[in-house]
Amino acid sequence: MSSLVWFLVFVVCGCSFICDVKGSVSVEGTVVIDGESPIAETDENFVCATLDWWPSAKCDYGNCSWGNASLFNLDLKNVVFLNAVKAFSPLKIRLGGTLQDKVIYQTEDNKQQPCTPFVQNSSRLFGFTEACLPLARWDELNSFFNQSGALVIFGLNALHGKSIQANNVATGPWDSTNAASLIRYTIKKGYNIYGWELGNELSGNGVGVRIDVDPYASDTITLHGLIQDIYSRNNIITKPQIIAPGGFFDYNWFQQFLSKTVGSLDSITHHIYSLGAGSQGNLVEKILNSTVLDNGAGVFRDLNNIVKKSQNPASAWVGEAGGAYNSGRDGVTNTFVFSFWYLDQLGASSTYDTKTYCRQTLIGGNYGLLNTTTALLWHRLMGKSVLSTSFTGSRKIRAYAHCAKKSQGITLLLINIDGNTTVNAKVDIHGRVVRMQNHSNIHPHHHMPRHHHRRSKGTPLHHNKQVSANNVREEYHLTPLGGDIHSQTVLLNGKKLTVDSSGVIPALDPVTVDSLEPLIVAPYSIVFVHMPNFDVSACM
Repeated sequence: MSSLVWFLVFVVCGCSFICDVKGSVSVEGTVVIDGESPIAETDENFVCATLDWWPSAKCDYGNCSWGNASLFNLDLKNVVFLNAVKAFSPLKIRLGGTLQDKVIYQTEDNKQQPCTPFVQNSSRLFGFTEACLPLARWDELNSFFNQSGALVIFGLNALHGKSIQANNVATGPWDSTNAASLIRYTIKKGYNIYGWELGNELSGNGVGVRIDVDPYASDTITLHGLIQDIYSRNNIITKPQIIAPGGFFDYNWFQQFLSKTVGSLDSITHHIYSLGAGSQGNLVEKILNSTVLDNGAGVFRDLNNIVKKSQNPASAWVGEAGGAYNSGRDGVTNTFVFSFWYLDQLGASSTYDTKTYCRQTLIGGNYGLLNTTTALLWHRLMGKSVLSTSFTGSRKIRAYAHCAKKSQGITLLLINIDGNTTVNAKVDIHGRVVRMQNHSNIHPHHHMPRHHHRRSKGTPLHHNKQVSANNVREEYHLTPLGGDIHSQTVLLNGKKLTVDSSGVIPALDPVTVDSLEPLIVAPYSIVFVHMPNFDVSACM
């Protein structure tokens, strides 16, 4: 946690090719944005991250990547960790994961009973014994959440009281007594919970074990009734969200689940590990493949179609997304290259009315968000209203646009997954083309210092021209150190992002650029572009 890395890029490529002096290729293209009306809307706090139960003994492919990142032993006094969460003001945090359905909760009337953590046992479901969450640890976690301003989603044990049959189907009703005890204690202590989620990866075919749709819907209705009763008895008017099932998308199962939980479900959650197992050696090739990224949007489209046709008003969430399952892959999902996949996921999911997207994880495994900065830039710059956006030119350019957050205008996200092409872009907004000047190439890894305004041929921005405040845009260029996409060090406008000795998160400052200048995106880079003077009806 010695450094925080934030990647976000808007990339544009076109069809006019010019070779620069270094032998790389420069292209020109157009970002087309329909600003007449939004095509979708996210929650105000779209970005979410997870904290997991996995203990240090969890290892995958010989790599033990969890350390002290479990909810049982995570260092909640680490100032860098605290400041990272506080920087979002607020960040949604989902507490859960594979082992949540093996956790019981200590109760006030049973504090004398042993309350032990997970113990590795290969003969048990998921390779570990059951574990108990001490109330003292629940107190510590909530103290941290209160101090950091986090919005907490807690994943409840959906297998409690059920019997697991030989065919790996869990049968019988959910025993809610232990969950009810935790919920009552939570209210008594004044802890704020944004949502209670039931179960983890038990829907559809399940992972290790599954619950059929009818009993799962019945259990969800039970949870809804429990929340209504307990919170009402304590005169709490605003109730937490009821969230389920937190599993992999299965069209028929999810469709039936929505139809059977009308009035009892607020958000329907699914998980994303579309790159496959972390053991695969071709993960980078998949991340840099436009077809793979395009296909990744299919699940968002399909779930959105189900939600729109259903009488259930529940909204779609991504409850957990780590890209590659089994803790990710060291050197890939914890480096710059993974920001391409992550940001493209944020852009694609928001296009299909996904309200919240939870990254696996905030810390832990080989995909911890504390080693990236992408999420914070999205959180600060991308507003709720999503605009239809396309790029005419290379398929290696990923382009997304939203109304700006808490500001006028729009924000673009451009992602360049081409390592040999620099992009010179113009922007066409609902028929009106804002033409950028023709511009000579800059070296693809020539990074720009902060607080400068205008580019000259082959040079960084400089102060040789005063730029009107009414004719500027703000750019955030993210590139890997040395151009190495496997680096864990990210440069923002050419400057390394590091946490100081007191744990203060570095400022994420843009460069200010004349709006008439070309929008240039370097190879293997990410660019956020805030355009405050682009007024469109969708954002008025």
